[in-house]
Amino acid sequence: MGFVDPLTALVVSFCFLGVMLYKRVNLGITLNSTALLLAILSLDWHEIPTTIFETTVDFRTISVVLVTFGIMLMSQLYKETRVINDLSESLSRIIKNSKIVSSVLPAVIGFLPVAGGALMSAPLVDSEAERLGLKPEKKAYVNIWFRHTIFPVYPINQVLIVTAALTGIAIPLVIMRQIPVVIVMVIVGYLIGFWKVSNPKKRENSDSSLNSQLKRFLIAFSPILTTIVVVVGLNLADFDLFKHGFDVLMATFIGFALLIVISKPSLQVLAKPFKNWGIYGITFAAYGALLLYSTTKAAGISEIFGNLITSGTIDIILLLTVVPAVLGLLTGSPLGGVSISYSIIAGILTFSPETAALLYISTYLGYLIAPTHLCFIFTVDYFKSTIGKVYKYLIPSFLISFATALLIYLLV
Repeated sequence: MGFVDPLTALVVSFCFLGVMLYKRVNLGITLNSTALLLAILSLDWHEIPTTIFETTVDFRTISVVLVTFGIMLMSQLYKETRVINDLSESLSRIIKNSKIVSSVLPAVIGFLPVAGGALMSAPLVDSEAERLGLKPEKKAYVNIWFRHTIFPVYPINQVLIVTAALTGIAIPLVIMRQIPVVIVMVIVGYLIGFWKVSNPKKRENSDSSLNSQLKRFLIAFSPILTTIVVVVGLNLADFDLFKHGFDVLMATFIGFALLIVISKPSLQVLAKPFKNWGIYGITFAAYGALLLYSTTKAAGISEIFGNLITSGTIDIILLLTVVPAVLGLLTGSPLGGVSISYSIIAGILTFSPETAALLYISTYLGYLIAPTHLCFIFTVDYFKSTIGKVYKYLIPSFLISFATALLIYLLV
């Protein structure tokens, strides 16, 4: 046994986690150091290296780490080669409706899961929202909300990948449960963001210009589209690939290779993403999420909560909704929220597509409204608004989306 009982070790470790997050320490360092502290407090000394070794060599860990690295690498290469500019600019010229452009552009930029990525779409949204006469807080809301509508159904979202790896549920099965939530998020965002707002006079585009812009968009979007299609195709063709985490890994490699073919980067540009330390930090965080789970499992944490549920002290729905949402809100990280929530719940129940989806969407929605959420902070600053003014639109959107997720879990 370790120095203290498992429950005390968990409380101390999570207090340490809270301090690290408050100090804005890198999430990778935070999750891994929390896992190590929990191991030191709750496990025998000989169990610690065994737990770390078994986590590190596990096929699931290796695939998740490599996939996370590959996705972040592709995101950075999109930026460095400026292919992302082709993607966003061509789309803004194809669509003539300013409301649709303002809502679609952040979602398209959202295909690149980079920290604070809403800042990339902010200038584009600002231009269109200005034509609509939106106030700064409305511009900020539209940019934040619509950027994040895509992630619950985006198969190469690293948080969704980690959720699938932890719960053992195939990504397409989780996505299917979240499609209705995304539909509601889009409708709510459109109604709240553009209520009683009139479209300005339509811009004219020649057919030749439209065709060229459509071609430009399809070329720029093809690496992302190819990656998504390959993920879905591999799952339909061979489910065993998912069990080892190789489906997304193979798809990401193909998408990355296609991006290189399209952009034809110089060696200097190609090497630049590898020098971005943010990529390694997020990759390390993915490993930390799995190590934290392995440590809590070895310490028998889930058995404690299992007894509380059996005795009727805690309701399982509470653990799948409120706890993940609060953790997503407090950590300002969906990856941190999912990994911590799963570490608490693991062993209490056998995960199904329903419970895995509820765990993910609860954490994600909590993170979306977190005041420490980088996209939130950057967007509010860019549009010279305040968090309080944006919350006027964000909180109702959160509540409606959260209620939808819960209803789907209870009724479908």
